Amino acid sequence: MAPYIQELNVPHLDIPLSIDHIYPVLPASPIVAVPGDSLFLSNLDDVIGARVFTPTVYFYRSNNLLSEQEPVTKILKEALARVLVPYYPFSGRLRERDDGKLEVYFAQEQGALMVEAHSELPLSSLGDLVVPNPAWKTLIYRFPYEEPYKVIDMPLVIAQVTRFKCGGFSLGLRICHCICDGLGAMQFLDAWAATAKTGRLITNPKPCWEREVFKPRVPPKVTFPHTEYMKIQEGSSLTMSLWQTKPVQKCYRISREFQTRLKNKVQPDNSSGCTTFDAMAAHVWRSWVKALDVKPRDYELRLTFSVNARSKLKLSSLKTGFYGNAVCLACVTSTVTQLVDGPLSSTTQLVREARLDVSEEYVRSTIDFVEVDRPKNLEFGGKLYITQWTRFSIYETADFGWGRPIYAGPIDITPTPQVCVLLPEGEAGSSGATVVCICLPEYAIHKFREFLDD
Repeated sequence: MAPYIQELNVPHLDIPLSIDHIYPVLPASPIVAVPGDSLFLSNLDDVIGARVFTPTVYFYRSNNLLSEQEPVTKILKEALARVLVPYYPFSGRLRERDDGKLEVYFAQEQGALMVEAHSELPLSSLGDLVVPNPAWKTLIYRFPYEEPYKVIDMPLVIAQVTRFKCGGFSLGLRICHCICDGLGAMQFLDAWAATAKTGRLITNPKPCWEREVFKPRVPPKVTFPHTEYMKIQEGSSLTMSLWQTKPVQKCYRISREFQTRLKNKVQPDNSSGCTTFDAMAAHVWRSWVKALDVKPRDYELRLTFSVNARSKLKLSSLKTGFYGNAVCLACVTSTVTQLVDGPLSSTTQLVREARLDVSEEYVRSTIDFVEVDRPKNLEFGGKLYITQWTRFSIYETADFGWGRPIYAGPIDITPTPQVCVLLPEGEAGSSGATVVCICLPEYAIHKFREFLDD
């Protein structure tokens, strides 16, 4: 029987490869936008945390490739060109207006970018391919001398196909977060995969832009404090311990049985109860802070996490097929003492309350807050951000005709070491385990595992 919590190996690798070709990918037929047109981005699309590319990688075995098929890159490139017709905003570029807001604009010869590469290594030399690995970063294309967090005037979809000596391959993707949230990215990926698999354009559901539904109110009306965006002077040892050392990315498989026991243990007294995410977020946050031994004890910490707002909208529901950003950040605050010495059930209740507080008014207040006081920098003071990828059908949507990927997900969270990712287990017929990926300095690794087990 597998242990309740299992540390997963992240092998140290060097993946030498050669770039063979770089292709622009233009829409396969005329699109509704013409050069000179622009598209409005909402404040949920244009908040500082969305001004990034989300890198993901997908690995496929050679035994799923048919010898009579066309080359992988050709299939993916042609399917992408077809999908860029209904998903035409992905073929544009971002620019900053005079007021500091971003918008999508269209000009001649833009499109997405496809990169073809090869490695002399077989896929087997990369290890088990079950958890994110910073060593995979060469499988994601970056321009020479590209600035960190650059999104302006960049292709909004960048795909790199890397063929390995064994015949297997990886698809490394960078998709601009300003254009879609996680669920929107899954919708786009599903259309691309279905189109590649069948050889004809398939979009189900039909993509919907309509970012105007999230326009700010006139005048803006901020009704929540939005501590999640507040600039807080770092007065604790937390950030220093992560940013002034070289943190290590660690991954742990948490069994469904452990998650069920944890949830039952911390259920609040009221009948409505908590979710597995509430319990897991509280437990991981507390274990991380205890392992880091954060000082001073009266310092106020923040836990933030994204909440899907689609089901929260009553007055202005989104159309099926909307793929823009429709998430808000929920925020929990606690002093170090309250978090590490108080009952876990109390912290779980705080997570639950923050999640439930994301209402339509909270969404509108977030939009108006960004309109009035647009955050210019990512704020890390006393913060851990947990992002939940377990709700994405990332393995199911990524079948381009070569079967389910061996691994599908992120690569490297060490550039932002105050981020924790909860991932689904990759194996088909999974037992419902969750993979927790988190950054820790060397001195805290053993302690974190102890507290996570407790």
